[in-house]
Amino acid sequence: MEQRISLVTLAVDDVGAVAAFFENGLGWTRSGGEDDVAFYQTGGSILALYARKSLEEEIGRALPADTLGGMTIAWNGRSEAEVDRAFQQAVDAGAEPVKRPEKAFWGGYSSYVAIPGGHLLEIAYNPFWPIDGDGNIAIPIK
Repeated sequence: MEQRISLVTLAVDDVGAVAAFFENGLGWTRSGGEDDVAFYQTGGSILALYARKSLEEEIGRALPADTLGGMTIAWNGRSEAEVDRAFQQAVDAGAEPVKRPEKAFWGGYSSYVAIPGGHLLEIAYNPFWPIDGDGNIAIPIK
């Protein structure tokens, strides 16, 4: 198996509300989907919002209702100023501030918001991981 993640799926109770956050609040463009699922192209991967009940039916088992578990999604900016702007844009769009942007112990600049539905989104700048003109991030080879 190649070392890559193709798709990250968030189980959400209200696809429309979370899609509105990404589309109207953050300016993202939906790449496809239907009433119970929305897809967003994110560089070389895809973010999916999937209605919790529909995903449970597909998987064949119940999903934990806790969205604040051991997983976050992240958006990296090219500078601290870009993080500040994106954090404010997310809050203005309805995200709940969890941790305001600040210098991080690992040498970057990081913040967290809870998006509608409760999933955590890190908004960060990592000076050690460059972002190319297409928005792709890469871990430099040592």
